[in-house]
Amino acid sequence: MNTQLRQVSAAGNIILKGVGQIMLQNNAWTGLFFLAGICCGSWQMGIATIIAAITGTITAKLLKFPDAEIEMGWYGFNAALVGVAFIYFFQPSLLLWIALLTGSALSSVIHHFFFFFKFPSYTFPFIVVTWIFMAIASQFPDVFQQQTGTTAAAANDYLTLFTYSFGQVIFQENWCAGLFFIIGVLISRPIAAMYAIAGIAISAIIAFGMKEPVPDIFQGLLSYNAVLCAIAFAGNKKEDFLLGLISVVLSVIIMMLMRQMNLPALTFPFVAA
Repeated sequence: MNTQLRQVSAAGNIILKGVGQIMLQNNAWTGLFFLAGICCGSWQMGIATIIAAITGTITAKLLKFPDAEIEMGWYGFNAALVGVAFIYFFQPSLLLWIALLTGSALSSVIHHFFFFFKFPSYTFPFIVVTWIFMAIASQFPDVFQQQTGTTAAAANDYLTLFTYSFGQVIFQENWCAGLFFIIGVLISRPIAAMYAIAGIAISAIIAFGMKEPVPDIFQGLLSYNAVLCAIAFAGNKKEDFLLGLISVVLSVIIMMLMRQMNLPALTFPFVAA
């Protein structure tokens, strides 16, 4: 019995680490806070996150990917993002859940492909999978029906800006989710949280300067990629700050260009920057 409990605990730890790795945090507690934040927005997204992360991890196990990588949650975070994205963009159906499982497994395979060649994929597997299914949905609208809900207007204040910017990383458009995400990063790596907050401020200033729509800025749509860029380079060295600054600026520029071209950016500006 104790052995079974330890196995369940170890498996849960891996899944939660996978969720935490969405913001580059190898911490199960971070993953738990992220999961709580996702559930603030939608219980369906919360379930999809768990199922997708489990699917991505099991896929890695079945394909005998390195145990050390699996235990760090590296095959859960892209899958988790796929799970949340599918519920965010498409109306739930049996076919969608089948697609979600397929996309989650595929994200693990793509991630391993990049890692095998020692090239950091970050969230690119999630981006590729989501783009593919969005393209399918646009060509065959009866297969995957898009969500029709409208986003409630957010208050134009700085609490909204910072919490929504964190929240938008995982498709959450409420301050509660963002607060959970901030706490999740803070308990794992305080300097990463501070970098992310600075990244939001810098990206917002750039967006204001470039005359981007004010409501979009306060909803975090111009800053969530900056959050990931800042976290990726968070450190105590001067070059860490410099590289983080450059990547944040680039992420905002790429985001604005993709918005002008009406392309679904997702986290591509972060990966590219």
